[in-house]
Amino acid sequence: MTHRSLFFATACLVLVNGRVAVAQESPAGLWSTVSDRDGKPTGVVEIREVNGELVGVVRGILVDAGPEDSVCDKCTDDRKGQPIVGMEILRHMRQRGDEWSGGEILDPENGQTYRATMKLTDDGKKLIVRGYVGIPMFGRSQTWVRRQE
Repeated sequence: MTHRSLFFATACLVLVNGRVAVAQESPAGLWSTVSDRDGKPTGVVEIREVNGELVGVVRGILVDAGPEDSVCDKCTDDRKGQPIVGMEILRHMRQRGDEWSGGEILDPENGQTYRATMKLTDDGKKLIVRGYVGIPMFGRSQTWVRRQE
């Protein structure tokens, strides 16, 4: 193989790998939320960028839900009484290095809002979402799985 061919092959590899890395550098996209109890998918959240911040909207519920489970009656803010599907549960997340933080996440099951951090893992296939009160040490993490749709 000539030096020119080797350079061209290496440049192509860098371009392909660069595109894959760029595509997975952001949490933007569709995610399956996963139950802490049994590890099964429970919902679908779409994360998108709006004015430089990430927001997350529930796009579907993957578990049986009765009428009382499909509305956020326990919410205390503007989301009270609103349908969970279509609800913005993740707000104001800004990138800081390899994490996103500074925002909040709502747990529609109990109506509580928590400060939040997020970090991509597994080459962008998983997202560690941590909700907490006060400092991140006093919180709970969930691993969301990127949907391939």
